Amino acid sequence: MTEERPKPRRLLILGGTTFLGIHMVELALQRGHTVTLFNRGRTRSNLFPAVERLEGDRDGGLDALKGRAWDAVIDNCGYVPRHVRLSASLLAPNVGHYLFVSTISVYADLARMNDESSPLATLRDETCEDPKQEYGALKALCESAADAALPGRTTIVRPGLIVGPEDPTDRFTYWPARAARGGEMLAPSDPQASFQLIDARDLARFCLDAIEKRLFGAYNATSPPGLFTMGDIVRESVAAASALAHPNPPAEPIWASAGFLTEQGVRPFTDFPGWVAGDCELAKIHHARVDKALRAGLHISPLSETTRDTLEWHLGRSRGHATVLRAGITPERERELLALWRSKVG
Repeated sequence: MTEERPKPRRLLILGGTTFLGIHMVELALQRGHTVTLFNRGRTRSNLFPAVERLEGDRDGGLDALKGRAWDAVIDNCGYVPRHVRLSASLLAPNVGHYLFVSTISVYADLARMNDESSPLATLRDETCEDPKQEYGALKALCESAADAALPGRTTIVRPGLIVGPEDPTDRFTYWPARAARGGEMLAPSDPQASFQLIDARDLARFCLDAIEKRLFGAYNATSPPGLFTMGDIVRESVAAASALAHPNPPAEPIWASAGFLTEQGVRPFTDFPGWVAGDCELAKIHHARVDKALRAGLHISPLSETTRDTLEWHLGRSRGHATVLRAGITPERERELLALWRSKVG
């Protein structure tokens, strides 16, 4: 007996032309849904020419949404609670389901293992609307704003590090891109440390499944703790670079201790994307519980597949793989740290 396809839905996607939004639109169209995009029309406006586009601004420029009805809304670009409150309140009478893409960083204490019931972060400055200063706390308030506007009709998805093709941040791309350069490659110990991530395509699939199955409530959406490690990230990056027959010599990982890197001012999660030192305030960010999402059908792609596809996209994208990455340490800084590490360990 063949599985019954979900009935087509009318979907409004707030954003939709960068990274996760691109994968969401592509998958929604493959599944037969009708998609409308709402954004400012400033980013990759040539994408999806057959899809209805509404232009506006989340900060009060919502007129294009008035009087329109959709079965569900996917909000993957909400960072300021006031903006989410405006859009969710306006749409509430005419939509049945509001899915908000939040973050695993909403939890108050990232030095402990969190599940969906853990306490959420709060703002230190109630007037702050700058996600660079209060990212997790603002996302937590965005969740509350969506829930308040559509009680019982919201899905809150809290992804970990989102990775894969189309990622403009280079937070994961750094690793396979660095491996493709070859030579001695500085890597942060401990190789066995848990490293949680979610392929953007898996996240898009989970979000659309939640809409089709009418799954409400909050879900951590990332790989299970311990499934992937820092060592896996480096190893698969080297393998992907080698498999693509890159002309440079194979990368040779050199594992430097966390203590050394901390002494040298290497910033957790920034200079080495995704890496955290065991005693920092982000110590357990790669240990979030995901049992609830797994029971609901969350799929995690093989790390080898995600890494290969990311590197293929990186090497083939129009800006060119030689361009300076937006994340990770520079080649000059890496050479400096390698020299210091050699002098330390002899």
